[in-house]
Parts: sequence; C-alpha cells; structure tokens
Amino acid sequence: MTDWPIHARFGGPIVMIGFGSIGRGTLPLILRHIACDPANITVIDPNDAERAMVEATGARFIKAAVTREGYRDLLLPLLSVAGGQAFMVNLSVDVSSTAMMELCNEAGALYIDTVAEPWLGHYTDPTLSMAQRTNYALRESVLELRRRLPGGPTAVSCCGANPGAVSWFVKQALLNLAADMNIAFETPSQREDWANLMQRLGVQGIHIAERDTQRARSPKPRGVFVNTWSVEGFISEGLQPAELGWGTHEKALPAEGRQHEGGCGAAIYLARPGAGTRVRSWTPTAESQLGFLVTHNEAISIADFFTLRNDGAVVYRPTCHYAYHPCDDAVLSLHELAGRQWRAQETLTILDEAEIVDGIDELGVLLYGHSRNAYWYGSQLSIEETRALAPYQNATGLQVTSAVLAGMVWALENPEAGIVDADEIDFKRCLEVQRPYLGPVVGVYTDWTPLSGREETLFPEDIDRDDPWQFANVLVRDVTLDPDAAADKLGRGSA
Repeated sequence: MTDWPIHARFGGPIVMIGFGSIGRGTLPLILRHIACDPANITVIDPNDAERAMVEATGARFIKAAVTREGYRDLLLPLLSVAGGQAFMVNLSVDVSSTAMMELCNEAGALYIDTVAEPWLGHYTDPTLSMAQRTNYALRESVLELRRRLPGGPTAVSCCGANPGAVSWFVKQALLNLAADMNIAFETPSQREDWANLMQRLGVQGIHIAERDTQRARSPKPRGVFVNTWSVEGFISEGLQPAELGWGTHEKALPAEGRQHEGGCGAAIYLARPGAGTRVRSWTPTAESQLGFLVTHNEAISIADFFTLRNDGAVVYRPTCHYAYHPCDDAVLSLHELAGRQWRAQETLTILDEAEIVDGIDELGVLLYGHSRNAYWYGSQLSIEETRALAPYQNATGLQVTSAVLAGMVWALENPEAGIVDADEIDFKRCLEVQRPYLGPVVGVYTDWTPLSGREETLFPEDIDRDDPWQFANVLVRDVTLDPDAAADKLGRGSA
C-alpha cells in the first residue's frame, strides 16, 4: 500500500516510554496513521542507540530511565505542556503501569500499554510470595486503581498482540462459530451477552495458541538468549508462576494448583515457573505441539470477561491460558536458562528483520470443547510480508505494534472511557485498523484433542479419557503411570 489511511488526528504531545523492538516498530505506524506533528512526540529510553532514528522523524529523544523515584519530575512536565491533551504510550519494562495510569489521570492524559508491568525488581523479589508475583495480582492492582479513579481520560490496559488483539480474535471466533453452527444470535453489545453466547456454543476453554517459526541465518551461540521480541520481558514472565483462567468444567485443581484469596477469582496459578511448564495445544501449521504455559494477562482477563454469575455464584467460565511455542532459538535459550538455574544469559538478542531468513508467527485462539470440537482463529503473518508492510520489525513485532496502533485509535475516538481492558473496547473497530498488518487471517477446525496420539504409548498415563479437554490432559507432567495399564503393558499381573 502507498496511500495509507489516516485513522485519527491528534494535536497534543505524545510521550513514548521505552524504545526497544516494539517502540521502534510502533513509531512509524503512529506517524503513518495518526495525523500529528512529529515535533510533539518525545521518546524516552535509557539506551540512546536509536536516537538518530527518532530524531530523523522530527521527534525528540530523551536518554533517561523512568524510575520510581524520579518519574513525576521527568514525565509530568511533558504531559502538561501547552497544546492540549497528551497521550502516553508506555512500551517499557520495569515501569509501573498503575503509577503511569495514575499520573496520566492526574494530568488529564490518554494512556496505553501492552502489559501490566511493575517497578524494577518486582519479579525477582524474594520477599514476595508466589501469589504476589502473579499477573493476577498485577491485574488486580489495575482494577483497584479503576475503582479508585472511575471514569476520566481513557487508559487502555494490556493492548498488544497478546494480551490485546487475541481478545478481539476470541469475539470474532465466537461469531464465526455461531454462524457455522447455524445458531441464531445477535452480535452481543454487553459483557454478559458475550458470556451467554460462549456458554450457548458450549465452549469449555480457550488456548492462546501460538507458533513462531521465524528462523535466523546463524544458529544461537552458547550463552546468548535469542528471541523475536523483548528478551527481558520474556524472561520476566517466564519466571513468574504459570497462570491460567480456571473454567467451570474443570473437575479438580492440578496438584501444584493454587487459588487466590481475593479479587475476581477468575484464575489459578501453579507452583512452578511458566518457562518450566509445558502444555499440549494445536495451531494450523504445526498442528499438535507442546507450548509453554507462560503467564499472560489475557488468560485472566478473557476468563473474567466471559464469566457468568447467578446471585453472585459463578455458573460459567471458560478455562483460558497461553500455549506458546516461541522460535526454535528461543526454545533452546529457555532450555539453557533452566540449566543455569534460571539465571539469565550474559547476552540478550532480539532477532531483527534483517537476521531472519524465513518463517511466520502463527498467533490465534483455539476455542475448544464445543460440538465441532475445536476452532482456531488468528493471524499467520510471515517475515516476508512484514518486510513489505512496515519497517523496523519482524512478524512478531508487527502483530504487537499494529494492536498498539488500533488501541490508540480507539482511545482517541473514545477519550473519556477511564481505565479499560482490551477485552472491553470495540473489537470490530480495532480489527479494522489492525487487519492490514496481520497477513492471512484464517479460521480452521480440527478434530485434535489433548488425547490425540496417546491411545497406545510405551508409557501408559493416568489420564481422563471421558473428558478430553480437562486441563489435567493438557498439562505435560512427569509420567504418572496408570498401574493397571502399566502392568498390562509389561505383561505382568496387576495383583
């Protein structure tokens, strides 16, 4: 495309915090689709390696770290300059999202981020319990801030690819599923209507099922963590406890499962790191695969959004979790990280578009347990198409940056919505903005279940054959033998 559409106009200052791989990819999309004066854009990052790129656009670069001690003095003047309402685009790590939201509320500024982030040190603080280090706890802090500061300028929480766009995929997938099942419905407009539709369709749960096949020219060196997006972000979430939205169809908590004492009650966590927890899942290209159950905000927000209650009691909720197979170099990096007792490698590297030979990032949602078994809906964006569409990013990055753009456009069109989850904003409008950057967007049915291929194995397992979609069948555990089946396999009596 050469005539890119202008989706919004904005005359105030834009303050971008963080200029890593996502920041570099987001800035050109802002300038392409939001009519604004580049001189009103300020980029803040402690690393000034990309200063020339920023300044070449006409924007201003400030080399600084946003810290707990100094953020107000640094940011408040930038948000309060003459020229109208400001917009903070927070694409950083180790900067508290709630602190930034509260500051923007005070300044009357709009806000967006891609993750509910804490201050530096939170993820590795040994004085915090596992429950306190979860994304559930971080999301609850955002919800508490929303209760304390109702209304006001729009602040879109957790609006990247996932969390973010995958919540919009879920809604579109539900509409597709209902149409394919010949079930009469009206497109829901309220949260409860969406939950009722999901329940009517018989959806038991959702995997955020992703497979990244992008491949580098050179193999991963020893002592280097290689990834296609923020290594710091991936390690941080990988070392949090594994988390998942906990559905009403589940029979029992896993042995390592823990429930939270307060909050919305939509999720549980496991007493093990997400980077060391694998789950069975499915994507169209890879088909059956093992992914990592890395904690993500959308696992909680989607489960919460689609919860139905009767007189306060939960009567329906889908199980929801991430099932992520990163690029092969990142899988090797995680294996090396675990062998180092979860101590990060000396060198952290993000594969850019010039280093990648080929591959796609296949990111979608797998809605399962209904009468048609399972339905995957999502993006199959290749590195080749990414290069043609937008500069300074790989396929993984473009799925994120285009969602940030969509969330910004929605916020500009709805500037007084207060603090909102990506689940709560207009999914059709957001997908309309994002769709040109997603490559092929497909919906695929599959007869795969977590029991597929496990009918005859060398090591018989203690699994639930009556209900394939129990999380107990999805979770990859140490082999737990069914004593009778094992005895039969060995040709011995079970006496």
